[in-house]
Amino acid sequence: MQVKNLTRIFALLIILSGCALVTDEYQVNQRKVISYLLEDLPLPEDAEIVKAPTVLLGTGEAISGRIILTSGNSPAENLVFYGNETLNTGWSLVSSQVGEEITLVYSKSGRYVTIYLTPRPTFAGFFVGDIGSDIDISVVHQNAISRQNPYQDLDFESLPD
Repeated sequence: MQVKNLTRIFALLIILSGCALVTDEYQVNQRKVISYLLEDLPLPEDAEIVKAPTVLLGTGEAISGRIILTSGNSPAENLVFYGNETLNTGWSLVSSQVGEEITLVYSKSGRYVTIYLTPRPTFAGFFVGDIGSDIDISVVHQNAISRQNPYQDLDFESLPD
């Protein structure tokens, strides 16, 4: 009976450790892609990329998209990080709103980046009182939208029900 339980536990550990390897590989590959496409936009070292809502479109300086990250650092710590690192890479702060949630808007070479930082409870924070951050980064090039209202000439009568 005990051998059966040990076998189950061992099998579960192998499965869970395999998932960690896949996740780490995903993080490494996604960071390479993001670093290539947005080489001048700093990302916190501890930040993990959230797979599903992250998407980048375009090439060169005409990149548009959204990057979702989680960080063990608080929004205030990430505010300091972006305040220092974005200026070092040539981004200019256009707008900011700082409170419990933080919104930063930067521009560079016709591109705009909105960085939205929100508090996120962490497991360790439950014991020591720390919080982490959810980081939502939206990137858009000024020429990404060619028509302000693409639905203006839409004929609703000709649409199927």
